[in-house]
Amino acid sequence: MASLNDIVTYCTNRLDPDAFDDYCPNGLQVEGSDTVTRLVSGVTASQALLDAAVAADAELVLVHHGYFWRGEAAPLVGMKGRRIATLMRNAIGLLAYHLPLDAHAELGNNRQLGNRLGFSHGAAVDGLLWGADLDTPLPAATLATRIESALGRAPLVVGDSPGLRRIAWCSGAAQGMIDSAAALGFDAFISGEISEHTVHQARELGIDYFAAGHHATERYGVQALGDELAGQFGIAHRFIDVDNPV
Repeated sequence: MASLNDIVTYCTNRLDPDAFDDYCPNGLQVEGSDTVTRLVSGVTASQALLDAAVAADAELVLVHHGYFWRGEAAPLVGMKGRRIATLMRNAIGLLAYHLPLDAHAELGNNRQLGNRLGFSHGAAVDGLLWGADLDTPLPAATLATRIESALGRAPLVVGDSPGLRRIAWCSGAAQGMIDSAAALGFDAFISGEISEHTVHQARELGIDYFAAGHHATERYGVQALGDELAGQFGIAHRFIDVDNPV
């Protein structure tokens, strides 16, 4: 059993959320039980994840995508009201970290994604953009197969270079960083989503693009943080993967 306040304090010290100008508040978004024995993590605080947390008798939910986004309507009505009501009725707290969990050098989505794709030697090269140089050139088709094997879904691929030497990546909806990746000399860029114009950018910039899924590329930061919290505080942790094809 752990104190909710101790968990929040630990995460604040570990992730330094105040260092980020984010689109949402980072940290404790909804207060629940003062003590925690069971932690559930997931990518997004959807109703399906909250219902699963209730079924698991969790006192705390940890997510990458929480609530109260910039520009979001404030009233707790409709879908938003039902989600908040589920948490409060069951005394479940909601802990959310967005950009701090993308950027973290050890626990972050980009570090964890790189590890799973075999680029554990990679590092941040420009803000949230990560990259790695390869000793042996990698065909685009081989990289696509590696992504599918690691993430459980086939990426949408723009390009078919026979020998990629410099790979950049940024999880989630970071397709707009393709310009930065190309300017830094990378010949491949992996992210989650793809926009119509991204196809033309990739072709004209001469960089292969791999859209591997927003959800799929951001499943790993919360798992790493949740596992660390479980070990640090002696609580149970369970990651619940609510399927999302995007």
